[in-house]
Amino acid sequence: MSDAAPGSMLHELTRQTRWGLVATRAIVLEAAHPQIGAALITNSTFVAHPWRRLRNTVLSAQRMVDPDIRVRQREAARLNRLHARITGTDAEGRPFNAADSEARAWVVATLFESTVTMCRLSGESLDGPVLERLYAEFQSFLTLMDPYGGKLPPTLREFWRYYACVVEERLENTEAVHVILDRLFAQVPAPPLLRDRPAVWAAGRALAGPAATAIVVASLPESLRIRLGLAELPGTRTLMHAAYLSTGLATRLLPEAWTRLDTVMTMLDPAYTPAGPRTPDGLRVPDGLRVPDGLRRGMAKAGALLRLLTPYPETAATAPSAAPSAAPTAVPTAGDSAVRSASRFFSEVLDQTGDGHLDWPDLAAMAREIATRLDLETQDEDRLFAAFADWWRELQKELDTDGDGRITGHEYAAAATALAGPALIRIAEVLFDVTDTDDDQVIDAREYRSLFRTAFDHDPGDHDPGDHDPGDDDPGDERLTRGEFVRRFLGFMAGRRHSRGYDRMFAQA
Repeated sequence: MSDAAPGSMLHELTRQTRWGLVATRAIVLEAAHPQIGAALITNSTFVAHPWRRLRNTVLSAQRMVDPDIRVRQREAARLNRLHARITGTDAEGRPFNAADSEARAWVVATLFESTVTMCRLSGESLDGPVLERLYAEFQSFLTLMDPYGGKLPPTLREFWRYYACVVEERLENTEAVHVILDRLFAQVPAPPLLRDRPAVWAAGRALAGPAATAIVVASLPESLRIRLGLAELPGTRTLMHAAYLSTGLATRLLPEAWTRLDTVMTMLDPAYTPAGPRTPDGLRVPDGLRVPDGLRRGMAKAGALLRLLTPYPETAATAPSAAPSAAPTAVPTAGDSAVRSASRFFSEVLDQTGDGHLDWPDLAAMAREIATRLDLETQDEDRLFAAFADWWRELQKELDTDGDGRITGHEYAAAATALAGPALIRIAEVLFDVTDTDDDQVIDAREYRSLFRTAFDHDPGDHDPGDHDPGDDDPGDERLTRGEFVRRFLGFMAGRRHSRGYDRMFAQA
């Protein structure tokens, strides 16, 4: 993908905050495609964990346009492996596959068309040569993802005919579209900076959620809006133009560091550390993703100030539920505050899709998250998915008491603390093997911290001032044998052991 060199349009766009407008609009257009909509509704965690999904999407997009061809090829191969595992049938019995070439071409088409729409609504003129250049970059993007499959039309004139044809003849009023528009913006959980201040977040979301939905709806093709039954309320078009114009002006007038996407993500999560793909010398963080230490410290202080200025939330025993749809949680007993109940562990960690049940898509999502964060090689990734698949079969055999093919929180909580089957042990062993970089069958403190810093964006030795349980996942100078590492992991997966590092991997919204 020669067009991905520094200075290319895609290389610059994917690092701008306003790229969020493109991604948000595109995901709605993608969700209306029957293949993509079915994959999203049955396998995706974007509703239950939108901030985590945003983080992964941003990092993946930036790797796909990295100047280093090896980075681009590695990321494309990783995406191909993960997408090939997302298969099934929709509610009408039609098969879907996330690696389908037609669907992949539509994903890239929506990103290109949404980029053009963003520029137009932001007051930027894309003349003929510039538009041709941008289209060529997106064509190269698709070629990298699917070299032997889907293709975009060769010319822009043909592309616009193709785009209109898909909108008119292929897109449907899918469940995924309405989940995104009706639930995602209205119920999106707080970002890490505001996670312990649900009232503050709820107040802001009550204003921003409907506005975000209105902006997206107003920007969709009119014929699609009508087919989806989405009414355009008075004033929403003006609101949409204002949103796009303001982001365009901010990008052109403000210092570049203020409008970078990683800057905004750091504001939302002071612990956010974008991680690049591995190189022979270890993990490399692309220059465009480095976040100034001063900014990170400043956002951490802002979070501490917010905690001081807002009331501390009531305890789980007395406070009204901030998320009525969440499964009820048990109040830890005295002297055992660091140990979460199995039912709470089920709702916060295992139920990745947020539908209240545990089935294969939930465990597949956990496997994808581990593989993504650790940037696993093909062999280790295959071992991990195989172990998760075996664990799912073990869970079904032991816990699916009514035989409906899924596990409820009650079924899990009733027996979870006794679960330590061979499949779960194999999952832990994959983690041990990729962490034990010197292959001495012992994980020292450096390797342990490297695991959490690399995979979980967390330093086991750094604790927030308000954290009253320091050291729960910090080995200090301890050296962990394979057995001890496995024991700790099994304790976490059974809900018996609290670990902030693993929490960041699995439970972070």
